[in-house]
Amino acid sequence: MTSATSNYEDLIRDVPDFPKPGILFKDIMPMLADGPAFRAVVDALAEQARPWKPDLVLGAEARGFMFGAPLAYALGAGFVAARKPGKLPYTTVSAKYALEYGFDALEVHIDAIRPGQRVLICDDLLATGGTARAKVELVERLEGVVAGLAFAIELDFLDGRDKLDGYEIASLIHY
Repeated sequence: MTSATSNYEDLIRDVPDFPKPGILFKDIMPMLADGPAFRAVVDALAEQARPWKPDLVLGAEARGFMFGAPLAYALGAGFVAARKPGKLPYTTVSAKYALEYGFDALEVHIDAIRPGQRVLICDDLLATGGTARAKVELVERLEGVVAGLAFAIELDFLDGRDKLDGYEIASLIHY
């Protein structure tokens, strides 16, 4: 086991004042570029999520794809892509969420989740919980069951878990 594998947290770079002044951005790109570290993160997320027995993993563009697809593979589950409006070619359902400067939305294909399917929601980061809550709404609108939510990083001080009360949540790294 390399030091990178056991210390993937050390590969997260702090970028001050991005995307705007006062924000300390947690940049995961160095961690993703380190093969053993990336594998360790996906393996650790899979270990935490395996007991939830998901049929599908839902990830939102773009960083949710980076973790969601390999996590689905590791769990032997299917993958569902949540995208920005207008990016999917078939009929969709959408969920709106608040941003500091307005609103945005995510969409999934209307047939991406069948009633009763267990869906693991995965993303790189849990911050305020707005985007995660929109993903929960998408799953439930399609009558899927939220098996749990898995994040590589959680910013505890933003209280994102409060918007996800009642759901299983696993986060590897806490700030």
